[in-house]
Amino acid sequence: MHQPVRRRLAAASMVVLLPGLGACGFGAQTNKVYQPAVGANVQGEAVDVLNAVVVSDDEGSGTFVASLVNTSLDEDDQLTGITGEDVEVQLGEPVDLRADDIVNLADAGAALVSGERIAPGLYTRLTLEFASGQQTEVNVPVVAQEEEFADITPAEPSSSPSASPSGSPSESTSASPSESASASPTPSP
Repeated sequence: MHQPVRRRLAAASMVVLLPGLGACGFGAQTNKVYQPAVGANVQGEAVDVLNAVVVSDDEGSGTFVASLVNTSLDEDDQLTGITGEDVEVQLGEPVDLRADDIVNLADAGAALVSGERIAPGLYTRLTLEFASGQQTEVNVPVVAQEEEFADITPAEPSSSPSASPSGSPSESTSASPSESASASPTPSP
């Protein structure tokens, strides 16, 4: 008589303990696709934008950082611009993306983002423009410059990149050829 009671107790205890011993019940996080990082991820036609965030140490301005993955095996690309809704974005130099490579904007040149929507806890919508014609729209979270983002160097405000390169070379180029062109034909004849 003792043996059937022990078997029943053992069977009942296994039924009770099995979910706890299995460690992963139904609906556990490991059973679903989720994004463990804070930043936004968007897969594009040829370039994927991974872990995109705006790191802000001051309300109203921040630094856009992300990892850009050129998924093309043979075509290079280039990040040529970033625009945003109700924000101003200054990208220093275009960022080269070699084929089948990853570039971290925190290392390769970040972009300064400013506007009312730049404050930790908010989101801002940015559009990344590439030389290939791809435009990727990302809803980017704004995070405080602390913990894992404490080492992000704030982007420096600069003059418009399109204004200074086209302004100074064109002035010097147009001035010197016209002077040399007008000066050389006159003394020669």
